[in-house]
Amino acid sequence: WRAMGKLQSKLSFHTTTYRAEGSVGQTGSIGTSQQHSPAHTDAVSSVAALKPDLCVSGGRDKSVAVCSWRSGAALRRFVGHKREVTKVTSALDSSRVFSASRDKTVMMWELHGASGPSQHFPGHELVVTGLAVSPDASRLCTGSRDNTVCKWDTETGECLGRATISRNLVTHLCWVPGEPYVIQTSEDKTTRIWDSRELQVAHTFPAKQHIQTCCDVSQDGRYCLSSSQGGEATLWDLRQTRGRVCEYRGHFQTTTSCVFLPRGPALAPSVATSSSDSTVKVWHRDTAGRG
Repeated sequence: WRAMGKLQSKLSFHTTTYRAEGSVGQTGSIGTSQQHSPAHTDAVSSVAALKPDLCVSGGRDKSVAVCSWRSGAALRRFVGHKREVTKVTSALDSSRVFSASRDKTVMMWELHGASGPSQHFPGHELVVTGLAVSPDASRLCTGSRDNTVCKWDTETGECLGRATISRNLVTHLCWVPGEPYVIQTSEDKTTRIWDSRELQVAHTFPAKQHIQTCCDVSQDGRYCLSSSQGGEATLWDLRQTRGRVCEYRGHFQTTTSCVFLPRGPALAPSVATSSSDSTVKVWHRDTAGRG
């Protein structure tokens, strides 16, 4: 789909080029080419993995799109929100897609179902800025700039709990794999661990100097990442110590996003950060050295 700039990835059999015009072409020994229309007609606000070969995205055009990593083709497009889609997410290998919007609502979509939403989750008073779904996709946690975090039953749409903390303007939520815990970053400069069973704060990491913009959890559930408007990202230990492990410094503007990278057999554990300074940096997880 439409991408910023031009990325060329050289593989052993062919070269794949992603162009700003929204086309994807394959050239080289195969000698074939494919053209695809952009999945969105305006800026893309959020993207998330759906299945090993699929991803889901949301944008200013108020739509949610499901695309293939391999072909670049948009397979499904869901329209139902009245304003910009701010967040999208899905449980691993699930056929359910969740989207949040500036229209203060959250919707659930079925990958193989009708084009309309299969469930609505209304109730927030301001833009919804955080989504986290349980591994079995039965529970959903949402966060908003209205200072609240809510828990929902995805089957019935029932709100199972609501917690409000003063000045807790939520910026991001993510679920800890295999655990009932949800990580949350906030404009109050803190990162919190929520116990989703009772929707209570289980732990609050020491406040940082700047607003926390995003968070991610390692697949083994041992570490948490948080990024900051100060240009750095922080690695936190989720085990008994729950302390700060290290920081990744090198961006010159807001660190907008952070993610743990999949670890291969011969690869060191790594994390990646993106920034408003137009760069993406890859770091050695344990030493904070840049790759």
